Amino acid sequence: MSVEICVKAAAGSPDVLGDCPFSQRIILTLEEKEVPYKMHLIDFSNKPQWLLDEYQGKVPLIRFGEDGKWIADSDVIVGLLEERYPVPSLAIPAQFTSVGSKIFSSFVKFLTSKDASDGSEQALVDELKALDEHLKAHGPYVNGENICAVDLSLAPKLYHMEVALGHYKGWTTPTTLTNLLNYMKLLLARRSFEKTKAKKEHVIAGWEPKVNE
Repeated sequence: MSVEICVKAAAGSPDVLGDCPFSQRIILTLEEKEVPYKMHLIDFSNKPQWLLDEYQGKVPLIRFGEDGKWIADSDVIVGLLEERYPVPSLAIPAQFTSVGSKIFSSFVKFLTSKDASDGSEQALVDELKALDEHLKAHGPYVNGENICAVDLSLAPKLYHMEVALGHYKGWTTPTTLTNLLNYMKLLLARRSFEKTKAKKEHVIAGWEPKVNE
């Protein structure tokens, strides 16, 4: 059965994969499971009417077979892929499902903050420290030696964090978080990530409107 996905195209380059971390999460899952897929790039400056009408203009979407219905929500999509293509397993032990779950929102708050004393930087560092401690106990990945769905969710978000905060705030991950830094290096070096990552300039451009709000 054919698999098709709709993901964000790069701003100003509608034929290039864009900077959506939730879209990359789905593509990473497909790549790690070695599932063939057809990719439709959605130009966010000219979204098709059906996408606006039926899915509020949001991606990623997936469908199984040309007659299948498009399915939204990256969590739902990852779950369906695990059911349909269980090998290799990317299943998450129940006790690890929320590992790192607050990092992305903490990153966005710090990135968009105009007040250096609002505590948003420390809040992000605290979340990163918690992940570092988890990796120290259970690493090198969230679930030990084998990569799982949590890793594929975190990888694009950590990449965005490094690129966007580096550009807009001159910020880098604290060097004391050695387990986290090693983890990021492992994730970003994977063939699947290299193949599916957005270019740094597209990540920077993607966050510019929020930074300048």
